[in-house]
Amino acid sequence: MANWQLDGAHSEIEFKVRHMMISTVKGQFKNFEVNVQNPNDDLSQAQVEVKIEVDSIDTKNEQRDQHLKSSDFFDGASNQYITFQSTSIAVVDDENFKITGDLTINQVTKSITVDAEFGGMAKDPWGNDKVGYTVNGKINRTDFGLTWNAALETGGVMVSDEVKFTADLQFIKS
Repeated sequence: MANWQLDGAHSEIEFKVRHMMISTVKGQFKNFEVNVQNPNDDLSQAQVEVKIEVDSIDTKNEQRDQHLKSSDFFDGASNQYITFQSTSIAVVDDENFKITGDLTINQVTKSITVDAEFGGMAKDPWGNDKVGYTVNGKINRTDFGLTWNAALETGGVMVSDEVKFTADLQFIKS
């Protein structure tokens, strides 16, 4: 069985959401774990587990970060982690995959499917096998109880329901 450990120094999870319907706010989660267990090097048989620390959210604005950690959004005091557990991986072609799994935010679990793209495999200067993937997806935040919003005088709302995310991940074979 091949296990792949996340190379945290070369990995990141970012998200973006429309603000006031006129611009996009970006952020990231600084602390997260991604574990991949692959029983026979057939990616369709792999199991992927993700654990993201809510308190590590960073949008480069401390006031906004505190609001996102509050009960209006992630309720970090009660919900320390966002988690994802794969249920299936479909091979599209040699470089592209569809990963379906259970995403849990605010104690609400929904099945989502994300796109994963194989970035390549190489040996680092110390002889370690490394592999890279980029994962893209989107969710409707209200499906997970993230419903806070404010109506704008000009029409529309303060925060879009759609949240897009990207994870650039590098793993070390262990």
